[in-house]
Amino acid sequence: MKFCWATISVRNMERSLSFYENIVGLTISERMSPGEGMEIVFLGEGETKIELISNPQYPAAEDPQGIFLGFQVDSLDEKLKFVKEQGVEVTAGPYQPNPSVKFFFVKDPNGISIQFAEMS
Repeated sequence: MKFCWATISVRNMERSLSFYENIVGLTISERMSPGEGMEIVFLGEGETKIELISNPQYPAAEDPQGIFLGFQVDSLDEKLKFVKEQGVEVTAGPYQPNPSVKFFFVKDPNGISIQFAEMS
């Protein structure tokens, strides 16, 4: 079995796209409008895929606590500096629970926790 993607119902497509493109670093792989007022965007290449859905009939989660998406980065220090320069609040960390991993968390525009991790 292969994991295909994680779907996020978003409140504001443009804000969410900006976050996942500019802060996370994913690129748009497909964008479509399958119905009136509905838009679907797939981001990422290879094994990492995120699907954003904007649909007034399918509202965003009210309280996405407990949902975390993790992304590996080459340099945690550089990513930390970058997100702060972009005005994104670091919600937790950075942490280093062992010598081979360190990470921190931010929230996406929909309240989902995003973890950036450096693994050696």
